[in-house]
Amino acid sequence: MEGQKTVNFTRLLSDESVVSTLSSDSCEYYQTEIFDLLPSVQAVRSQQDSYDTSEVHQGGPQPGETVSTENQSRGPRDKQSLQALRNLTICMQGKRSARERRKMQISNIGFWESWRRSQSINRKRVWAHMREAGASLLPWKQTLHKIQGRFGVGVKSYFVFLRYLIYLNLLHCALIGGFILGPTGFYGTNNRESLRFGGNDSVLDFLLGSGFLARSPVFFGFYTRGSLDLDCLNTPLLYLAGILSIIVLSLIMVVRRTTVGYKHTWMLEKRTSMNVSFKVFCGWDYSIQHSESAKLKQSFIRNDLKLFLEEMMFNLRKAQRTLGQKLRLYLLRSVLNLIVVFLLGGAFTLIVFSTNVSLKESNDVLVLKLFLHYLSPITITFVDLVLPQVFRKISSFEDYSLTVQVNVTLVRSIFLKLASLGIYLFFLFKTPTSVENRLCRENQIGIEMYKLCIFNFLTTFCNTFLVNFPRKLLQKKRPNCLLVRLCGRQRFLIPFKVLDLVYIQTVLWVGVYYCPLLPMIGVVSLLAIFYIQMFDVLQCCEAEQRMFRASSSSVLFHFMLLLGLLMAAAAPIIDFHLVGGTNTISCGPLKNETVLTVTHTCVISLPSSVQNVLKYLSSQAFVLPLLLAEVIILTSYVSRGRANQKAIERLKDMLIMCSSDKRFLVKQHATLMRGPKNPNRARPAAVEQKKPRHGAP
Repeated sequence: MEGQKTVNFTRLLSDESVVSTLSSDSCEYYQTEIFDLLPSVQAVRSQQDSYDTSEVHQGGPQPGETVSTENQSRGPRDKQSLQALRNLTICMQGKRSARERRKMQISNIGFWESWRRSQSINRKRVWAHMREAGASLLPWKQTLHKIQGRFGVGVKSYFVFLRYLIYLNLLHCALIGGFILGPTGFYGTNNRESLRFGGNDSVLDFLLGSGFLARSPVFFGFYTRGSLDLDCLNTPLLYLAGILSIIVLSLIMVVRRTTVGYKHTWMLEKRTSMNVSFKVFCGWDYSIQHSESAKLKQSFIRNDLKLFLEEMMFNLRKAQRTLGQKLRLYLLRSVLNLIVVFLLGGAFTLIVFSTNVSLKESNDVLVLKLFLHYLSPITITFVDLVLPQVFRKISSFEDYSLTVQVNVTLVRSIFLKLASLGIYLFFLFKTPTSVENRLCRENQIGIEMYKLCIFNFLTTFCNTFLVNFPRKLLQKKRPNCLLVRLCGRQRFLIPFKVLDLVYIQTVLWVGVYYCPLLPMIGVVSLLAIFYIQMFDVLQCCEAEQRMFRASSSSVLFHFMLLLGLLMAAAAPIIDFHLVGGTNTISCGPLKNETVLTVTHTCVISLPSSVQNVLKYLSSQAFVLPLLLAEVIILTSYVSRGRANQKAIERLKDMLIMCSSDKRFLVKQHATLMRGPKNPNRARPAAVEQKKPRHGAP
């Protein structure tokens, strides 16, 4: 029996898994006839034999030595003992046995270890309850569930993305209230008479951003230095700290969402063929009690399977392409990409022309003046509405899968949106200050960002209630009309809707420095857009016949949002560089000063030790330690990623071998059920051959 206890069994197939994590008692328990015939055991034994042979040649452990697995098995057991009983994938009798074992472990271990485990379990329960409570407080949960059931998870991802932007802008409002509005309200020296609506003010000021609105806290020029005038605690520094905190916090949140989404997408792309069987046999939610919820769940599963079959058909068609078909396809894609480049060049030229005309002063009639003020937003919106539709048609001729078509259209359209906004900002930064309107340069830029935000909201409102809704009514009442048949049925085009959201958020980030209350205006507009788009998708649109997977596109959504954030962070720096670093600002908290002078005054007032630290951090001598720290951090992350990849491969091997064992056991059971019930049947040959090995005295 001594030789029997040194036998180790394991199910892993990799080189790292030849050492067993099973105890000797479990090995004795599994020493059965059927266990010796399992495919996983036979595969591991052959691998262990080769490993033992190589270990002898390399100076491994001598015969008779045993490898202790006590420390190896302690980690998983401890981790399993801290899990809740309801989370263990065992039967009720096994859970009762586990509870009894835990009671015995508590009596055997010390008081401190028992208290630590109980506190860990209680913390996990509290966090689980908090997560459940937070999930129940999420707004529009039932509405999103209904949209997912009717239109698929792709349309739902758009509304989830919109809800995320609302939360993000609410956080920006809190930061602006703490850093900018609070100090200005307590220590500001503004004249309250300027906040009264009257005189030459009119309602059109809320559209043009002039008059009463230009004197309000909406724009940069309202804020002054005030009575809070310490060297390192004053209104200018608080203003800059508020804007910087918004940019940094947004960067952290967007990067985190992008990385988490990328990991989720990577896991989905590495899926196995068991995913289909899981959707068919395990995809139903047995907690559903209403017929409407059941219909929504059926629709969701059907849409998911439809998308999977669509991708499988495309991959099959792609694998059957000949060399000539591939060459013709690549040539066609090259020609279509040249057409896209020419369209982008023409759009940028049109935006430059409209910007030059819009920024000129005019004394025309009111309607023409209003049109000239909004000429640049009208041009940018027109280009952003027409060209993405052209890009969508072009991508349909390039023979991509539906998900790739969506992503290609998104990339081209976001380049159009961000580049058009960047060109508009570049010419806006180079425009001299308007002396006639007596507005400082920062206020002018803030007014332009305000007009972009307002016009985008008006475009969404008019497109829904003046175009889509009448079109839906016409389809219901006159389905055989020629115009109805030419226009077709209204679809909720996710790429273009997401582009609008990214464009709005980029405008909010760019304009927050020149228009501090722009995030508050953005929250109101995004809330209105949420309900407008919900009405559009539920009342005016129909479900797509072809679904696309939202996981990879969701990562692209946040990546485009990250590009918009980087553009917004670079805009004030480019503005500061174009006007010259020594030019003072004519209004606002930095009146007659620059950013450099304000920060330099704070730095020289600090103690000498702090100044030396700041000088070292800004010197070239700090570059080398910083690079070394980055190399070490990146190396650790790469090593962790490789270790996780190996662990994933080992788990996949375990799943495959477990499936093989199950099929083998089912086959053996079927054979026994069909065969004669002979108690004296011959034992398997493999067991007979193994018997002398186990029967050693």
